[in-house]
Amino acid sequence: MQDPEIPGASIVFDRVEKTFEKPGGAPFRALEQASLTVEPGAITGVIGRSGAGKSTLLRMVNGLETPSAGRVIVDGRDVGAARGSALREIRRSVGMIFQHFNLLSSRSVYGNVALPLEIDGTPAGEIRTRVNDLLARVGLEGLRDRYPAELSGGQKQRVGIARALATRPRVLLSDEATSALDPETTQTVLRLLAEINRDLGLTILLITHEMTVVRDIATHMAVIDAGRIVEAGPTYDLFTRPQHETTRSFLSGITGVTLPSFIAGRLVPARPAGPAQEVLRITFAGPHATEPMLARLTAELGIGVNILAGAIEEIGPHPFGKLLVSIDAARGDEARAYLQRHQLLAEVLGYVG
Repeated sequence: MQDPEIPGASIVFDRVEKTFEKPGGAPFRALEQASLTVEPGAITGVIGRSGAGKSTLLRMVNGLETPSAGRVIVDGRDVGAARGSALREIRRSVGMIFQHFNLLSSRSVYGNVALPLEIDGTPAGEIRTRVNDLLARVGLEGLRDRYPAELSGGQKQRVGIARALATRPRVLLSDEATSALDPETTQTVLRLLAEINRDLGLTILLITHEMTVVRDIATHMAVIDAGRIVEAGPTYDLFTRPQHETTRSFLSGITGVTLPSFIAGRLVPARPAGPAQEVLRITFAGPHATEPMLARLTAELGIGVNILAGAIEEIGPHPFGKLLVSIDAARGDEARAYLQRHQLLAEVLGYVG
């Protein structure tokens, strides 16, 4: 039996601040004027280094942390101001999966998934139907009587995901849910989260320090640095045209393309006198990303292009690539203008005489 569609809820972080008091020491400010809007039904990745404040931000969505200033709004409800039954209702609508699974070793797979429903007072017959449906959804129906010690890391995380879905939440939080897994298992878990988002319409907010996780699953992303959201938007936009240095630093590991040493060692910043080659970094994004623009450049303008290095990525359904090329420096302005007219970014890296 399929779950009914659960419309995802919006999440708004409105100038959120969080300061932790330290006995005998100076207060630590984990978040500072952090603002971010998470669209309903989106998969939004928040990426930052260790200590940047991303876990604190995530824990505010279900009231595990409260802001020192500012507001966190989930589906129109102020989480920090909620108390009693109102806070319990918000928490019921927010599921969470953890880096280290947080399963009860004394309970079977079935028992772990059933736990939130038991706490909620759900009738036994309804629990049985719900848990069986969830185990089928995450591909663990044959392991219902196993215990966590008998499971692989990927299977434990699937149990965690099923448990997080038990109360039919509208928001799913992922706290570094794949960082303890090997690359192949990570991809399996990410595909499962994408399927859940597609089938149920949940809003998924995940935190990670791995840019590849954001690339592979997130429709939107935010970059947090020293407690501030420094850049946010659609994932493709931030990958192809990052504005902040922190974003560019994260991207360098997966979209960086380096010059061959025999070129890099001769590169100079200013165009030398006489014949020279201009070295360009061309970013392929937008509507012309898959078109043979360099071949067209040569055919239409007669400008030869020497490809030095390159890499192609796929961000969601969109292609994105970078090429390092060299062209006749005397025709550099003409070539760059042609590429920019076709919405390709061309940057001069230097010159080789």
